[in-house]
Amino acid sequence: MDEAQSRPPAAFDPAGHAASWYAATAIACPAFPALKGEAKADVCILGGGYTGLSAALHLAEAGFGVVVLEAARVGSGASGRNGGQLHSGQRRTQDVLEKVMGREDAHKLWDLAEEGKALVKGLIARHGIDCDLKGGLIHADHKPHFVKESHDYARLLREDYGYDAIDPLTREEIRALVGTQAYHGGIIDRGAGHLHPLNFALGLAKAAAGAGVRIFEGTRAVAATEEGAGVTVTTEGGGVVRAGFLLECGNGLMDGFDRRVDAHVMPICNYIVATEPLGTRAKGVIANDAAVADSRFVINYFRLSGDGRLLFGGGESYRRGLRTDVASFVRPYMLRIFPQLQDVRIDYAWGGVLAITLNRMPFVRRLSDKILVSAGYSGQGVALAPLFGKILAEAVKGQLERFDLLQRMPVPPFPGGKLMRYPMMVAGLSYYALRDRL
Repeated sequence: MDEAQSRPPAAFDPAGHAASWYAATAIACPAFPALKGEAKADVCILGGGYTGLSAALHLAEAGFGVVVLEAARVGSGASGRNGGQLHSGQRRTQDVLEKVMGREDAHKLWDLAEEGKALVKGLIARHGIDCDLKGGLIHADHKPHFVKESHDYARLLREDYGYDAIDPLTREEIRALVGTQAYHGGIIDRGAGHLHPLNFALGLAKAAAGAGVRIFEGTRAVAATEEGAGVTVTTEGGGVVRAGFLLECGNGLMDGFDRRVDAHVMPICNYIVATEPLGTRAKGVIANDAAVADSRFVINYFRLSGDGRLLFGGGESYRRGLRTDVASFVRPYMLRIFPQLQDVRIDYAWGGVLAITLNRMPFVRRLSDKILVSAGYSGQGVALAPLFGKILAEAVKGQLERFDLLQRMPVPPFPGGKLMRYPMMVAGLSYYALRDRL
């Protein structure tokens, strides 16, 4: 007998979410209970973000009984705190993937990424998710010698991959679109875009719950044991889930749960500010309302919100724990790009945990016959995570071709093991961050 109980939906409650502009403008969403007692399911999913919610939705629509365990609130991790940028392709460029995986698999990965963008747009349309989806994304080169490389890459995508939604930008063209002297050229991707990431996550949660998924918030999984034909998951509050399969989809916030994942996936912190509404000045910041991401190793990424604010992310922090001085930390990065905003007020500032891998390829693996994982999107999760959740669902159903392709992506372990991976990675990341300034 399943003793876990559900309760009626309530309006969105920002408790458990970062005090962000996203939370302040969130759509209504069910408030889900913590797990009490024991629940049984065909599939147990850890993590109420894009990967977990997409996997849950697709499994439920296929007739599976699904339980999602979320340690805090749905969308409270990277899925509800990120820059909202919907990129094309994988995190690594196609020329790199061709060298690492061969031309055939590189083309398959490109096709998957294109499907990922289409899936996001399709989920928004099918479930009526109000998340302010907009088109256009500019890749901006902060050094002159990067421009030729960007233009060559746009040519590769057009000629070898048939992607005609991308065009090169000269220095004059990019400066006409982005109100700064900081960039020397780049490319514009009209097939990419941006959205309200928390509202997208909350919309997925509502859709999953409507399909019969049982979601439990405030329920942190602490251990999983394979027993016979299934997996038993125990939680911090004493609840238990018995399921045939376990999908580990907690990304950076899953650190410490599974050593096999920890060896390849590491959490880092990232920060965003939202200015006051810019009014008529907004057009002088980004003329075409596209999102922007630049060529720095520690990327600056920014876009305009639906109410005309500049949402600016920058300055990754590699120290453990979230900073408390987010506005003063991010503001200098913003003013280096837009010094004309010196007088503009910061209304919201927040941070959160995302996950990276050593080579920035996502870690998708079958850890055992009953346990699968997808994590480590390295900043590309808006487009990739919902699709990878769908592919996890396919694997549970025994459809392995696409899952096996993702498994072929090489993701080496971090050097130094569990104890030394963090300081060694910080040293490497700090070196590349220094190169940004040279």
